[in-house]
Amino acid sequence: MDGLVGVLTPVMYDVGAPMKLIDVDLAEPRAGEVSVRMVASGVCHSCLHVLDGSVRGAPMPIVLGDEGAGVVEAVGPDVDGIRPGDHVIISWAPSCGRCRYCVVGRPVLCARQPPFGFLADGTTRMRYGDEAVHHFGPATYAPRIVVPESCAVPIRADMPLDRAALIGCSVMTGVGAVLNTARVPAGASVAVFGCGGVGLNAVQGAALAAARPVIAVDVAQAKLEYAATMGADHLVHAGEVDAVERIMALTDGGVDYAIVAVGSGRVVDAAWRSLAPGGTCVMLGIVPDGERISLEPNALMGREARLIGSRYGSARPSVDFPVMVDLYLAGRLKIDELISREYPLRDINEAHRALAAGEVSRAVVRFD
Repeated sequence: MDGLVGVLTPVMYDVGAPMKLIDVDLAEPRAGEVSVRMVASGVCHSCLHVLDGSVRGAPMPIVLGDEGAGVVEAVGPDVDGIRPGDHVIISWAPSCGRCRYCVVGRPVLCARQPPFGFLADGTTRMRYGDEAVHHFGPATYAPRIVVPESCAVPIRADMPLDRAALIGCSVMTGVGAVLNTARVPAGASVAVFGCGGVGLNAVQGAALAAARPVIAVDVAQAKLEYAATMGADHLVHAGEVDAVERIMALTDGGVDYAIVAVGSGRVVDAAWRSLAPGGTCVMLGIVPDGERISLEPNALMGREARLIGSRYGSARPSVDFPVMVDLYLAGRLKIDELISREYPLRDINEAHRALAAGEVSRAVVRFD
């Protein structure tokens, strides 16, 4: 196996068990692929859901991590537009560029995405001895990775890569849900339910859209205080007051847009009931497997309410990532304020414990 031998990498073997740091071999990139030396990775709730078993079906062993940034080390055959030395943000949504979803500008729905845990040819680039090690999307918890060309988006070299890492998932998912999926117009009212890493970015997306008012809803006071720094006009502690009643009072009858950034059917119900006539509820949280939501169907017609989903903030990574970088460097997009703690790779399990305990809004693993 040509490539890097013995790259110390956190590998998940069992649900509920800590990841193990082991020496994983990494193959060279094949056709249409690039290898990247990671500089930083965000610690994401999506990975926590796999670790704790609320999302099932991940092939084991597997390397987690779905947002990060780094420097291109090598490119495989047929790669066009990316060179060694390029600074890149990693996307977790590979796209072929040719299917009907890609050509109409919806690459996150690409019809040719590889099966969960594998690259496009149905194999992996990581091994431990004779054992294949699977990829959770781009597997950004590994210090070095191989990803499809479409998942390595070049950005300007003056962007700090430890900040750029968060654009790869939480920033894009939250901001994009407001700007791309919902297309919130200036002056519309917005309530964001759940103020973790993605929800905070939905709050700042609403602020970027000039929504008014922007209402943050959570059961943790610390998260609400974070939301205030990201542009929330009102803070609603759902553990102390009836969130729907409070939103109705603040908006004189309901919000135009309710963004659900937490995986809970109960919260979706509350967000749905907080809508004004003609309002839109946007779901972007991952609900545990098997959970269902129940809505009054006549509201869809009688109130012209809409329930829609947002995958990855309806991102066009090759276009949207550089825009997010420009917004950050212009002082209009807040990323520094999102980061609660930074961890070395050896403390990856502690980073997930802190995330599960609600101690951080966003944590970053640094590989240097």
